[in-house]
Amino acid sequence: MRFFVTGEHNRQLLLNALILMFLGYVLLLWISNGMLFFHKMGLTAEAVTSYYLGSEQEFTQPKSYQSMLEVTHYHVFSMGLLVLTLTHLMLMTDLPVRLKITLSSLIYLSAIADELGGWFVRYLHPNFAYFKITAFIVLEASLAALIIIVTVSLLQARRLALKASKNKP
Repeated sequence: MRFFVTGEHNRQLLLNALILMFLGYVLLLWISNGMLFFHKMGLTAEAVTSYYLGSEQEFTQPKSYQSMLEVTHYHVFSMGLLVLTLTHLMLMTDLPVRLKITLSSLIYLSAIADELGGWFVRYLHPNFAYFKITAFIVLEASLAALIIIVTVSLLQARRLALKASKNKP
């Protein structure tokens, strides 16, 4: 009853709506991230290698240390915040703790691996292109899973809250 007297149920619905809007924004980020990856490279080792090492056929230069450092600097901060936010939201779901730990570890590791993959291709060996591709796929799958899990959880909570409010005399 306190929930309805103090208006907390309305704040909860508002918070859920804001989180759902945020998840819509993250979905757009997820889509554009995939589009950028396929526009710049693709899922072949040759495409990833030519992106980082340059290509005589396409008249492209290898990625410079400075340009890679600038991209990494921005991505480490922004992906860190995104992953922190999504995993924090996932903690509020009813998933088993083991699954929460697994998903959290997977998304953090894949985000770091995705950043490191380009550096490895550029400065260690072209065969790290497979590492880069795998890290990208795992990161995208992890992001999609978290978006879906949090969205479904919020929609279920909202449905239950609305159902409970209708059943109150």
